[in-house]
Amino acid sequence: MHRIHYRFGFVLTLILVSIAFQLAAGESDFARLAAVVLQAITLVAAVVASRAHPMVVRLALLAAVLSIVGASLAILGTDEFGNNSGRAVTLLLIGLVPPAIVTGLMKLFREEGTVTIETMFGGLCLYLIVGLFFGTAFAAIEEIGGNAFFHQLTAAQSEINDFLYFSFTTLTTVGYGDLTAASNFGRSLAITEALIGQIYLVTVVAVIISNMRPGRRRAAGRGGTT
Repeated sequence: MHRIHYRFGFVLTLILVSIAFQLAAGESDFARLAAVVLQAITLVAAVVASRAHPMVVRLALLAAVLSIVGASLAILGTDEFGNNSGRAVTLLLIGLVPPAIVTGLMKLFREEGTVTIETMFGGLCLYLIVGLFFGTAFAAIEEIGGNAFFHQLTAAQSEINDFLYFSFTTLTTVGYGDLTAASNFGRSLAITEALIGQIYLVTVVAVIISNMRPGRRRAAGRGGTT
């Protein structure tokens, strides 16, 4: 267990796998259930990597198992409610990841006394989670509200890859313009995401990279061998 403490690089890999899978998998029941499973695993990995209290780890495991079971019953058991519940569960699991990572990063900084490569990985995890959270939120808004989120696509035409594509082009302020939000609420969320993305890049990520140093324990170890 100790070996994977503060291994935010592993959490980053899981987030990238989740994004890539959802971009490629489409809108089948299997894809929706697999997205829930991936997010549940990511949540548990984030909690463990953050060196949370064993009780918190057990609670995260319980939440992950209950989420997978609940999503399985909803997605595979009912056509009417399954899609909405799958999006809601995925959104909930994604939203629980940032607090775990932030807590772990604070502990890591207190122990190491400086910014390390794992700190950078943790910062990148938070950045990608923002894009993933907003993309899933956009999809949930369309499915729960029943109205098309995009001007260019009807509710029946849009898929999760469209929402993730729109989310990450918004987060990075690329803004190709091929997909645009139809409602005022959607535009407000898009503006919020764009602002978060830019502020995060020019502050948090920039500070992390500019202050990255060898960890205190590793530096002490090198000093002892000279």
